[in-house]
Formats: sequence, structure tokens, C-alpha cells
Amino acid sequence: VQLQASGGGLVQAGGSLRLSCAASGSIFSINAMGWYRQAPGKERELVAALTSGGSTDFADSVKGRFTISRDNAKNTVYLQMNSLKPEDTAVYYCNVHESTPWGNMDYWGQGTLVTVSS
Repeated sequence: VQLQASGGGLVQAGGSLRLSCAASGSIFSINAMGWYRQAPGKERELVAALTSGGSTDFADSVKGRFTISRDNAKNTVYLQMNSLKPEDTAVYYCNVHESTPWGNMDYWGQGTLVTVSS
């Protein structure tokens, strides 16, 4: 599975961005798609995740500001980020968790940089 992320960039505080991540290749059964982020000097953290059953999980710091959605036909997951804050600045990575005949697999996109200026 290959993941292609896009949509990062520079935005002022209070602004919005939408990240997209398209999965392609030999896809069996996607259990969940999501986004993680890593700020300089910090560990990678979960931002938002969406399971195949429709359940969502968000980091406390983004609740009420970010939403996650998926286009199943396109195997694409979106992260809509509103009311952005400088502390949202990070490299954002999309993630796919998949069940395959060989077991569960995790795939990562290449990362897209989001910079929020104050």
C-alpha cells in the first residue's frame, strides 16, 4: 500500500487547512485511517483516527477544531483543520491500519508540513 499525502502549507493562526491522503496499491481490508503529527523535538502523536466502522478518536488538543472523514470509493482520508494555532505546527503523517492474510499492517505517508504563524 502506498500513501500520498497533500495539503500542508503555511497558514496564519485562526486559519484552516485540509490534508488529504490517498491509499493505493494492493489493499485488502482497511481497519482504520488516521493522522499523526510530529513537532520538532517531540514524539509523534495521534491527531485523529477513523475506523472502518465510523468511530473516531481525536487528540484532546484538537477536539472541536479538527474533523476527519473518508471517501471509501477513493480510499482517501481527509483532515479538516480549523482555528489553527501555532502549536499545531508539525509534520503530519497519514496512517493506514490494514488486515491482510499475513496479519495486521501499518503504512505511513511521507509527511506533509503544516506551519501556523502567530
